Amino acid sequence: MGANIGTTITGQLVALNVSEIAPLIAFAGVVLIVFLKNPKLHYFGSIIAGLGILFIGMDMMSSSMSPLRESEAFISLLTNFSNPAIGILVGALFTALIQSSSASLGILQALARSGLIGLDGAVFVLFGQNIGTCITAILASFGTSREAKQTTIIHLSFNIIGTIIFTTVCLLTPLTSVVAGWSPDNAAQQIANMHTLFNVVTTLLLLPFGTYLAAFAQHVLPSEKLSVDSEGLMYLQPLPKSNKIIGLSAINIQQVNDEVMRMMKLAYTNVSDAFDQLINYKEDRSKSIQKREAAVNFLNSAISKYITDAFAYGNLNQETTKALTAYYTMLVDIERISDYAINMDRQALIIAKETTNEAEKTILRKMKKRTFKMHDFIFDLNKANSYNNQIDENTQEWRTAQIQGLKDKSISSELGIAFSRILTDYDRINDHAVNLAEEIDKIDKGLLETMIEEHALIPEGSVS
Repeated sequence: MGANIGTTITGQLVALNVSEIAPLIAFAGVVLIVFLKNPKLHYFGSIIAGLGILFIGMDMMSSSMSPLRESEAFISLLTNFSNPAIGILVGALFTALIQSSSASLGILQALARSGLIGLDGAVFVLFGQNIGTCITAILASFGTSREAKQTTIIHLSFNIIGTIIFTTVCLLTPLTSVVAGWSPDNAAQQIANMHTLFNVVTTLLLLPFGTYLAAFAQHVLPSEKLSVDSEGLMYLQPLPKSNKIIGLSAINIQQVNDEVMRMMKLAYTNVSDAFDQLINYKEDRSKSIQKREAAVNFLNSAISKYITDAFAYGNLNQETTKALTAYYTMLVDIERISDYAINMDRQALIIAKETTNEAEKTILRKMKKRTFKMHDFIFDLNKANSYNNQIDENTQEWRTAQIQGLKDKSISSELGIAFSRILTDYDRINDHAVNLAEEIDKIDKGLLETMIEEHALIPEGSVS
């Protein structure tokens, strides 16, 4: 809904008729691109240059269409636009054909500025353009998730409902005359004002029914339910075939972030369950660990391929490249953490056959608590490094005590070997956590806040 309102700004800018200074605007943008080195200024330069060229193009179209005033065939065609059905159909088809509501609106304004069409005829074409612009979203949704397609259904429903409402109002009330009276000497401004009014009013009318629109879209195209533990992608969507999509970098990073956070949650849930196995072995819990391990391995492969494909686009900025590189490196550490959980689960089966005392179980509980305290420091590199030194000291103390237990025969050799391997797994899990902290430290701090929010969910109740 907000996007529909935002797109009306183009029509308002075109209606200002700043064609006389359009070359200066375009030149200013070119200067920013050519003579300055700051990449951010290049983006602003592209926007300014594009805006100037847009105004120049609209002025050229307006001038080129002036001779059509003498064409009887063209005048006859425009006369038919007063028929609501024909006007809506022409507007929808033309906008769908050129896949740009801004361009089709600009052309309609150019016709009006040349005196070829008035608001009475243009208004129905304008409503049709709002429907036709949905073709862009429809095409963009091909090959994406069901949620993306549901968004397209909402967009199309919104504009169809708005068109029905405004067509009815324009036929039954003098709304067209009222809007024309706001700027009687500027036909292009009249069209821009009606376009803005259409989207703002439709948004206000449908805003209370937003959840119903969402429910309708989900009814038409139900979502596939995917559990967190399942082998499948929940957040990553197929990359578009074109590498010129605006906003691709932000989409890539957010989707990769969400999927990597999901993978980390699975790995640390396995670690939590593995510690619980060491204290109280359950066969069903072992099956759950194996299932998550399969999901972690799948995500490792799928996310790696996604990032590799994203790099192949070649139009990623420096911050995006740095973030994706960090995520790519993190995948190895997360996958290894889950592997060590599998190792601990195997040792748990050995321990379950031996007699363990309460002191040994207390040590295992401390290991789990410290592992997840270290997990909480993954987003603070300094704390992670400092706490890992404490973990190394703890590990050495417990290893010394374990060797002493073997010497005085207070524990069996099988139990001693198992505990030795558990200590190794415990130490390496936390070493990989430090590696994760080092990579996360390289990621943009704004995105880091989103990651920390996700991190709070990993895994629920694990530190207690």
